[in-house]
Amino acid sequence: MEVIGKFTGCSEVFSQVEQLFPDVILFDSDFNIEEGINAIPQLIAKTKAKILIFTGAGDFSVHDRAMLNGARGIIGKEEAVETILRAIEKVHADQFWLDRAGTTRLVLELSRRKPPKKCNPEQEKFEALTPREREIVEILTAHAGETGRAVAERLHVSESTLRNHLSSIYGKLGVTSRLGLWDYANKQELNKTKT
Repeated sequence: MEVIGKFTGCSEVFSQVEQLFPDVILFDSDFNIEEGINAIPQLIAKTKAKILIFTGAGDFSVHDRAMLNGARGIIGKEEAVETILRAIEKVHADQFWLDRAGTTRLVLELSRRKPPKKCNPEQEKFEALTPREREIVEILTAHAGETGRAVAERLHVSESTLRNHLSSIYGKLGVTSRLGLWDYANKQELNKTKT
């Protein structure tokens, strides 16, 4: 194990980290907590080094934020030298170094987070329509056999206005005709609302 650099601020680390190629960064979070925590994702993007937080502070929320930002472990400054060296070795070996209470807090925090919504491009297209355009799609698909004039009367608009709306709808949904619109709506099950 070799110490290849020592820095007193994040800007120094960023300027040197790519030349030094560290395996582990022992990050003293007590110096400037907010700057340090916010710097973790940027450091991870710049280097393959694993980050081990070296702290004397007992603020568990800070520890948890550091871990959620990408740190691989938390080690207290009060720990014996042998324990600190073991933590560095474990983090270098791609393992986490965290006490049981910290592990429990992180698991609970992650379990509370809602998974991101799955992206449905077709649903996003439909949601890009104005409320009036959605109403037109719903009426057209529910009354597919009606003429343009009958649909326009149902909507209380002129046939010309209906054609303008349809032109906009076709462009947003990527269809070219009423038949294509009907097919699109049925595939996306958009015609389930009452008319």
